[in-house]
Amino acid sequence: MTRALFIVDVQNDFTEGGALGVDGGTAVAAGITAYLSAHRADYDLVVASRDWHTADSDNGGHIALAGEPDYVETWPVHCIAGTPGAEYHPALDVSGVDVHVKKGQGVPAYSLFEGVDDDGRHVAALLDERGILEVDVVGIATDYCVRASALDAIERGRVVRVLTDLVAGVAPESSTAALAELGHSGARIEASGAAR
Repeated sequence: MTRALFIVDVQNDFTEGGALGVDGGTAVAAGITAYLSAHRADYDLVVASRDWHTADSDNGGHIALAGEPDYVETWPVHCIAGTPGAEYHPALDVSGVDVHVKKGQGVPAYSLFEGVDDDGRHVAALLDERGILEVDVVGIATDYCVRASALDAIERGRVVRVLTDLVAGVAPESSTAALAELGHSGARIEASGAAR
């Protein structure tokens, strides 16, 4: 079996103090760094994604430039390409990352599969080329981009595990619902220390 780790959107704007900061985001960044330091050899591929939105654009209706966002389909300005908010959180050590993916470049995007690397390649193609059959998912936010990325991996026939101690969500209720949905869809929902 070959396994990949998806690190979803561990960015300054999604951690405490950011434009869309979630509680526990900084702890998740540090936790992923510690986990990857101990478990890098368990993965044939490590992919990290970032929201990377176009400046001065509503990005296909994703960002509310006028009026209040509804926090369902429209959001405050966040993760604008090249700004500090779009950068990885400093507690996340990305030295072990093989592929960096940018998503939401002018359009709404939640799943890591909607992004491309710097060569314009999609993650699905990289997984196929490397024969990746299993995917572990960590990052932010449990109820949005982690959920979407894990569901897409399941839809593409991968065995998926969501590491519950290495994710943080927007709200407890929607995060609990997202994990339940993922479990119902076939993902394993367990802490990073669980036996393989």
